Amino acid sequence: MPAPTPPRPHTEILANGLRVTLRHVPGLKRSAAVLRVAAGSHDVPLAWPGLAHFLEHLLFLGTERFPADEALMAYVQRHGGQVNASTRERTTDFFFELPPSTFGEGLERLSDMLAKPRMNLDDQLREREVLHAEFVAWSQDPTAQQQFALYEGLPAQHPLRGFHAGNRDSLKVEAPSFQQALKSFHRQFYQTGQMTLSLVGPQSLQALKEMAEQFAAALPVGDNVAQAVPLPLAVKSYQQVGDRRSNLVFAFDSLPEAADGALAFLCHWLNSGKPGGLLDCLQQQKLANGLKAAPVYHFAGQALLHLEFAARAESLQSIHAHVLDWLSFFAQQDWAPLRVEYAALHQRQQQVSAALPLAQRDAGTLENGLSDAGVEALNRILMEIGTVDNFTGPWQLPAANPFLRPSEPLANAGLIRGQTSAHRGLRTFAQDRSRGRRERSPMHFSQAISDIGDDGAIYLRWQVEAAANAALLSQLQRSLRQTAQDAREAGVELTFTATANQWLLKLTGLQEPMPIVLEHALKCLTHVDANSPHDEPETPLIPIRQLLKALPEHILQSSHTSDDLEHLWATSHWDGLAVGLNAQSQSALGLALSRIPGVPDNQLPAPTTISADKHWSHIDTASSEHAVLLFCPSPERDIDGEAAWRMLAQMCQTPFYQRLRGELQLGYAVFSALRQIQGRTALLFGVQSPSVRPAEILMHIQHFLEGIPALIAQLDDEKLSHHRQNLADQFDASTLAGNEAAELLWQARLAGHSSDYLDQIIAAIHRLDRTTLLAAAQGLLNAEGGWLCLASEPAPEVPWQANN
Repeated sequence: MPAPTPPRPHTEILANGLRVTLRHVPGLKRSAAVLRVAAGSHDVPLAWPGLAHFLEHLLFLGTERFPADEALMAYVQRHGGQVNASTRERTTDFFFELPPSTFGEGLERLSDMLAKPRMNLDDQLREREVLHAEFVAWSQDPTAQQQFALYEGLPAQHPLRGFHAGNRDSLKVEAPSFQQALKSFHRQFYQTGQMTLSLVGPQSLQALKEMAEQFAAALPVGDNVAQAVPLPLAVKSYQQVGDRRSNLVFAFDSLPEAADGALAFLCHWLNSGKPGGLLDCLQQQKLANGLKAAPVYHFAGQALLHLEFAARAESLQSIHAHVLDWLSFFAQQDWAPLRVEYAALHQRQQQVSAALPLAQRDAGTLENGLSDAGVEALNRILMEIGTVDNFTGPWQLPAANPFLRPSEPLANAGLIRGQTSAHRGLRTFAQDRSRGRRERSPMHFSQAISDIGDDGAIYLRWQVEAAANAALLSQLQRSLRQTAQDAREAGVELTFTATANQWLLKLTGLQEPMPIVLEHALKCLTHVDANSPHDEPETPLIPIRQLLKALPEHILQSSHTSDDLEHLWATSHWDGLAVGLNAQSQSALGLALSRIPGVPDNQLPAPTTISADKHWSHIDTASSEHAVLLFCPSPERDIDGEAAWRMLAQMCQTPFYQRLRGELQLGYAVFSALRQIQGRTALLFGVQSPSVRPAEILMHIQHFLEGIPALIAQLDDEKLSHHRQNLADQFDASTLAGNEAAELLWQARLAGHSSDYLDQIIAAIHRLDRTTLLAAAQGLLNAEGGWLCLASEPAPEVPWQANN
């Protein structure tokens, strides 16, 4: 059956002027809020660049009512949610997601921090140093600098050319005039007439409205403030060239309101890599390997359309001509079928989106497709670009997404199509249950989450004889690119990762299209086109992200590599897990499962991990910034050991952030978290600093770890009970999103736990006591599970063993 059309959010303006959008989605496991303030970096006085971003940071530092350890960030982290904020040119967003039972208290904290920030001078001085560290990292981040340089073709007086990041020099916290400007900005813009609140959750519309009204009651009341219109862009288009990337920018000064939707529609079809499109042509003629089209700015009728190409500088003139030719072709087409597919895509995305993406969508202005007004705006955009009535290229519109069309119901739904004697282990959950073979099948159909609804997940793992070399891995990733894009648009996230001798294909999201997506993916992985266009150059990552990317390979190391794909598939062994699939989806998987390469094997050995020593791996990040990751696995692999490690992670998260980022001001990228890799549970600590070297960063991390026993000892019985309950609640099936549940069950399978893992981990958490936690903390300090440190500098003296 066709996917149901998602209901439009309810929108109204409350009595005090706050605009609210409310969306009731019965199947959601979480609730989300997005508060958008119509004020951003371009709205601050010219004398104080960075003030809007600085204020965003200050608001998270706690209030009189909710100090830092009880403020929004700590509260959301404690309850397993997510929280963040973003300052853009003309808007500032604050957003979080929580289980419905704790959502109201999150809203209470958000309204209090917006309305009654402390603005303490000592807090400001400390936070300025954090922003300065951000600025240093930003000034050395190639991606950020490319984005900043992109606007050099605009008039020098336009605010897009200005400096808005904020640093130690621009944020004169000690100056009375700065304090006056800061308070004036907050008073002028942080009031109801300038705000939009978007709420999404399983609660009724009436319940959401009552929450919105309670939220609004704490806010200062005010009228909408007209934001100043910037100077004209005054250019039509310009080109920029770089070492590996080239840019085309089209500028518009007086577009209609529907232009944002029109630009999004145009970029969607520009970015298509299917045969007959612009990217396909550029690749065939070896002019460019990649294309990314996106609107990078839109305000008061002004807009910038950015086309970035992975191409040499000398190719840009030819590329520009092809772009104009394709746009001329596109301008003359009947957009009706494209509008239908584009609307179906938006409906599918809303159908599968979690609460927070839905709330973020509702906070914006995009329609669920291209409206009639959007068609008029698109014609205006194409006319201003300079399209003509004729074109020369053999262009064609992209083929329809094969995964957006609903699948036909299968006859004989209880049977697996395509099963052969070589795949006797591939059985449905019902067949396994009736034959007592559930745990022995290489593809295990888990029903641990019975109310997962339309969502599902499939994990396929291969153990291969050797790691894929870089060229082969690149070919495998390229072969999946278009299938992964089509799958994403149809509500399925498809990823393939190869870590040492372990290969993993993962599908999460809407279960209905998964069987056909899996068939396409397996065909792509086993019939690789070695002559396919090469990957576009990767954008360099900041140092801490380089370490995170390298971490799995340094845990699971392979002694040799291979480029013989046929041999690797033929000698591989595989197993898998499917979560939440109904009987029809299980049956529909039959053909795909019969085509899995390799030998079905339900007893794959556990991968090797680091030994109980302290290992150090040096990663050359090619940056002046310093970064450290400390990976600390649990010495125990049973459920009780995992529960203790999870509790330590929850207890450390906020204090670690406050100590290393707020008090010591080591840098802006500071975090601690629990991480599971190949079934191994570990605590992960990360810091990136512009000035402190890795050995000193590690010393601060170790000093923090030495204080964990004191953190545990100072908890009274009531607080310890609250910690246990908060952690246990995060494994409640009624609040776990489908992809989260699937990942937990997959890691549990890798760790050798039974299929009732969720019940077991909850019980183990409730068994935790102070003595057990103190013993776990001591095991952490003694590195009983082994420590692995990835750092941007070579290893210091003993006790560290250098791995490279």
